[in-house]
Amino acid sequence: MAATTTNTQTGDSAGWTDDERAAMKEHAAELKRAGGKGAAKAAEEAQACLDKIAEMPDPDRTIAERVHAIVTRTAPQLSVKTWYGMPAYALDGKVVCFFKPAVKFKMRYSTLGFSDTAALDDGSMWPTEFALTRLTEADEKRIEGLVRKAVG
Repeated sequence: MAATTTNTQTGDSAGWTDDERAAMKEHAAELKRAGGKGAAKAAEEAQACLDKIAEMPDPDRTIAERVHAIVTRTAPQLSVKTWYGMPAYALDGKVVCFFKPAVKFKMRYSTLGFSDTAALDDGSMWPTEFALTRLTEADEKRIEGLVRKAVG
């Protein structure tokens, strides 16, 4: 039995949007890159992330550069990679957090998201994605705190 996907932009079940299809192609390339070994693989993954950030138009690029600096400074144990074509940061191969540029899915704001491996649990309900339209000093401190908590 074939699985049905829902078009998240139109709400129909005709298939993936062009943006979703492009993200899946990027993920396939990421999986292929992941077949490498050791330091060379890590360097290739990190460069792919930096390349994705460099390709972004402003303001996504400016925000992504700052998020990247905050995450890598706050949690140097995270490996830098791409995840579905987005900058991502992983622990033991599992994505902990990621940056979703507004332009990628034609959204009105970028987001900083955390996967279910992030240790952000707080009761029975907590946010896992945060809208970013710009970053203030207070926002940067909040991101630092979230990243510290996420990696435990």
